[in-house]
Amino acid sequence: MRSLLLAAALLVSSAASATTVVTADRYLDVNSGKYVEHPAIFIADDGHITSIADARTVRWGADVKQVNLAGKTLLPGFIDMHVHLTSLAEIGGYQGLKYTDSFWSAVGVANAVKTLAAGFTTVRNVGSSEFQDVGLKEAIDGGWIAGPRIIPAAYAIGATGGHCDESGLPPSYDKKSVSAVDSPQEARAKVRWLHKYGAEVIKICATGGVFSLGDSVGGQQLSLEEMKAIADEAHMLHLRVAAHAHGDEGIHDAILAGIDTIEHGSLASDATLKLALARKQPIWFSMDIYNDDYIVATGTSNGTEQESLDKEKAIALKQRQTFQRGVQLGVPMVFGSDAGVYPHGNNGKQFAKMVEWGMTPLQAIQAATRNASQALGRDDVGSIEVGRYGDLVAVTGDPTRDVRLLEKPDAVVKGGELVR
Repeated sequence: MRSLLLAAALLVSSAASATTVVTADRYLDVNSGKYVEHPAIFIADDGHITSIADARTVRWGADVKQVNLAGKTLLPGFIDMHVHLTSLAEIGGYQGLKYTDSFWSAVGVANAVKTLAAGFTTVRNVGSSEFQDVGLKEAIDGGWIAGPRIIPAAYAIGATGGHCDESGLPPSYDKKSVSAVDSPQEARAKVRWLHKYGAEVIKICATGGVFSLGDSVGGQQLSLEEMKAIADEAHMLHLRVAAHAHGDEGIHDAILAGIDTIEHGSLASDATLKLALARKQPIWFSMDIYNDDYIVATGTSNGTEQESLDKEKAIALKQRQTFQRGVQLGVPMVFGSDAGVYPHGNNGKQFAKMVEWGMTPLQAIQAATRNASQALGRDDVGSIEVGRYGDLVAVTGDPTRDVRLLEKPDAVVKGGELVR
């Protein structure tokens, strides 16, 4: 009896300390894969969950604001591990040169709002110029604009003439990216510089890419020694590293170098996937298998160069097949959409594509919640639990049966605040 009274007292105390309570029909525990019925989720004014109770039995005071989502199913706010908030899919190729530099910061504000409304309450922004994503994060965290929680990378580190360098202009207009490196020593220094000015994750370009001109999409561009120098320096600073890597050799060396997440992973062989599985620390794969639909359908109408379109057509199916093999082998996967290559706000359309290519709906949801928080090394997002942020997505129906419900959430809550 004393233990029951103590539990009741603790419940009353934690509920009283909350400023908001969110109620719904049920929520998905992404760790167990099971639903919890009739939740009352109490959230403090600092945005963290203080307690979770049964809405049929618990009571709260008039000073606690209720967000009543009756008839809805709640999930944790989604995490997209690969976005470019200051990019626009609608403006491709040389068309981007028509706009002044500050234009891209301005569109980042609108893209942040769209991303949050789509249910993605946390994102990892893996590459932007002029530290635009750092500034965007500061504005969101300060309450000046709406948007998701951002883990910014700022500039992506790459080799001279590679995917992360400035390409497509003649020598008379030569412009080398400030993040281009040509030795392990330069790579270490660049990590320190990025960290100095606000990068919270380090992004590298281990191989060529689709939208860089004049390179092979799968060709390796950073050496093993350069990648290892970057990983060692970043880890010393308690930063994680994401590697843009399409080609098998580049993915293989990124894994050996100790890179934390492989972005795209299009041409990874079974041997390389098994190498990732054999590592002591998890190597997470973030594979953007939806955006090909948009890229191919749009073609060159948005300014995308035919060279880039041809490269995309050459690897799109192979990337999806690699994803399928990775799922079958049990390779750790996170949700990464590459939004910015296709229009922001449509991030959730990738869930169905992940299911189409081998995941269960629950696995796809876990990739964007539990798995992503683990890959980030964070215990404050990715799950509906006491101590984590009160970031919630509400839908009507059962997303573990119909994952397309996640494409257009009915409501989104960030830190206890109803934002949609």
